[in-house]
Amino acid sequence: MKNLNTIHTSRTIMFAELDKVMSYAIDTGDFEEAFEHNVTGKKSNSGVEKTKKYLKSLYKFDKNYHPFEAFFHFWKISEPRERQMMAFIYAINHDDLLAESIDVLKKTMVGEKAAIELFESNIESCHPNQYSPNTKKSLAQNIASSWKQAGFIEGKVKNIRVTPEINFRIACLAFLLGYLKGDRSDFIWSSTGVKALCLPETILRELAIECSRNDLMQYQYAGGVTAIGFTNLINKIGIDGNKN
Repeated sequence: MKNLNTIHTSRTIMFAELDKVMSYAIDTGDFEEAFEHNVTGKKSNSGVEKTKKYLKSLYKFDKNYHPFEAFFHFWKISEPRERQMMAFIYAINHDDLLAESIDVLKKTMVGEKAAIELFESNIESCHPNQYSPNTKKSLAQNIASSWKQAGFIEGKVKNIRVTPEINFRIACLAFLLGYLKGDRSDFIWSSTGVKALCLPETILRELAIECSRNDLMQYQYAGGVTAIGFTNLINKIGIDGNKN
């Protein structure tokens, strides 16, 4: 079986814990100090270490890693209500099982139930005969919870598919993460984080225009040719957009 990068065998995107770490380190960028001070409020050393392990596995907290630098920049310029979606977009670029679940949400109409069984079926389709029924159910519940934290699913029991608010800053982070992974022009729309927004291309282009107006990216579309760049933003963040 392929070695998957995922924490969803045991956890979700862990936004509540992430928020505390990021809030503590937002001015200093000292994430290790945040963990040392147990800002996540775990009651045992074991809990502290496990939380640290899973958070670092998913989010990296490495200021030399360009996608995290981009994520940290957007966290600092975002409003609190935007950060759960931003965390989700970043996480889905780094968690294979979560990324594989995009089709479940895309195929579930707004107002319909995003049933746990749909996530289980998707896991089985991607990894036939690899997980026991109990493990598949646990994975499916964790994955669904991550989508719920991002605002795509509502309800403690019914799990109804909804459309979350996605503004230009959230979209721009998704575009930039795709760009940093090497996607260019129209390939941006099919990058993992952008697909996870579950928006039609027409809306994505409207958001790209708004990003351009706010000097977050360069966007042009003419004659069926798309040009996307992040020169100003990348210089502001201080990263090399040709490397990750």
